[in-house]
Amino acid sequence: MPAPSLSVVIPVRNEAAHLATTIEALLSALDGSGFDAELVVVDDGSGDGSAETARATADGHLQLSVVRREGEGRFEARRAGLEAATGELVLLLDARVRLEPGALRFLRSRVNAGETVWNGHVQVESESPFGVFWSLLAELAWRDYFDDPRTTSFGAEDFDRFPKGTTCFVAPRELLRSAFSTFTTHYRDARLANDDTPILRTVAARTRIWISPRFACRYAPRTTLGRFLRHSVHRGVVFLDGHGTPESRFFPAVVVFFPLSLALALGAFRRPAVVPAAAAGCGVAAAAYGLLARRSRREIAVLAVVTPLYAAAHGIGMWRGALELLRGATGR
Repeated sequence: MPAPSLSVVIPVRNEAAHLATTIEALLSALDGSGFDAELVVVDDGSGDGSAETARATADGHLQLSVVRREGEGRFEARRAGLEAATGELVLLLDARVRLEPGALRFLRSRVNAGETVWNGHVQVESESPFGVFWSLLAELAWRDYFDDPRTTSFGAEDFDRFPKGTTCFVAPRELLRSAFSTFTTHYRDARLANDDTPILRTVAARTRIWISPRFACRYAPRTTLGRFLRHSVHRGVVFLDGHGTPESRFFPAVVVFFPLSLALALGAFRRPAVVPAAAAGCGVAAAAYGLLARRSRREIAVLAVVTPLYAAAHGIGMWRGALELLRGATGR
């Protein structure tokens, strides 16, 4: 049977260093898949020639459209890409993500069987300690899947027990457009919005989402300390937006976080020694969990050292998110 047409939507902001590799991997994955594909790159105010890189890489190989935005954030960039897409299916792909060569051939075979909604199996490159940490964060948070990677599916009832994200996600275009249209962030500034969890929760309420190690990709994480910390703060902001709702299994952690962190801050103000003690305790707890999960010595060491940094930055992000909620409530 003929394959449905496929639009690949990539939002970009200053990702020229990664974009060429991402598009080259996409071209390799499309080879032999049978998909009639187009590429939509949404340039969200880049200043590094990202759009030009996309044109140079895709020219002569793939139909390309470039949509210009002015830095409104990934949610608006993805929505603009959806509006520009013409394919029956849309693959949302981040600029740092490289599809494995056989990923789209596997997808095509499952689409033919009527399974049209898929989350990518994301493998984080782990050459650096920060890459190791991001990989561990995903694998330990969603052990239901990563302890036994297999072709399976999940719905609204077990949504929070499986990895998911618009980093690599494919679904019928009209289903995605409908889910995006119903999305409402808790923040006034859409650039801070959690632009995947609420949207994909809406999708999961309508149909099951499939995942498989055969529909796989590789993610290039931020590996310098400064970029890691900035990304961790952002993760805290969007975590509150996505999981500050009773339907999330992480909601109790959100509720407990604010009084506990406030108590810790007051304790540190009175006794500064509380700060290194709390950091050490956080690292020891993370290492102990890694030991129980039978991780390698290197992974346990990374958990011990990096988790306190991540926890502090993520917590700052959650407090920033709380201030955004307050701004929205007061209209300031």
